[in-house]
Amino acid sequence: MSSFFSKFAMLCCDGTTGRDRPDDDRELYASVTKDLEESIQKLEDQFATYWPRNIIILFGPPGGGKGTVAPNMEKLLNTPQLSTGDILRAAVAQKTEIGLKAQEVMKAGSLVSDEIVIGIIRDRIKENDCKLGFILDGFPRTLSQAKALDKLLIEEGARVTKVIALNVPDEILEERICGRWIHKSSGRSYHVKFAPPQSMEIDENGKPIPDSMKDDETGENLVQRPDDTPESLVKRLEGYYSETLPILDHYESFGIVKRVNANQSQAGVWDEVNNALKRQN
Repeated sequence: MSSFFSKFAMLCCDGTTGRDRPDDDRELYASVTKDLEESIQKLEDQFATYWPRNIIILFGPPGGGKGTVAPNMEKLLNTPQLSTGDILRAAVAQKTEIGLKAQEVMKAGSLVSDEIVIGIIRDRIKENDCKLGFILDGFPRTLSQAKALDKLLIEEGARVTKVIALNVPDEILEERICGRWIHKSSGRSYHVKFAPPQSMEIDENGKPIPDSMKDDETGENLVQRPDDTPESLVKRLEGYYSETLPILDHYESFGIVKRVNANQSQAGVWDEVNNALKRQN
């Protein structure tokens, strides 16, 4: 590293960079850049080899804010967010051995088994972008899947390091979810309270008039998802709590569950998540 710092000091003396340099300096600049890249790679390799990877499970009910939190976590930790649905589709598209098995099951109209899902995750976390860790979103869904994940990670010499659980009162979730409208072709999302379309009109009961809900950019009709209703939400929450609570209890015994109040401003939620991710916590 001493040669790297010597080269770096020489470059810092004249204040020029890149293409402004004479040929000799360009060679020196390229050499310093190469040394720096190699040093960073070596440090990353050491971290991946000798320190626990950041393996995080993100839990949150429908409308709990995972879609906002997860990208910030990816950026902060430089680790990918892994959705089982995305992994499954990628494995099928790439025609991997486990992907072909999954495709056969889905073509038959059956549910993909835990064994296949775990196999797909096993293949995915071996990829280079998972070297320093990864964030699991939507998995595990059951206690048996959590135990299968633990077994897989033990075989890899790793473990789940944090479980982040976003908590929001049910009545707030209903307001968030049942007020959502989307533009189907673009995926643009609106909300009658938090982000209404410019065209929205309200009836005498304070409800939006469906025919007035138009996309701001195209003027095309907005729609609500079939499961964005109070009745559907009740069923979805029942399923979420019945499946998730045993998983949280399982990881609670390891002292790695961090519960976040997600019923506050986005900045407040992120402050709590950021604090929960720190090693001393």
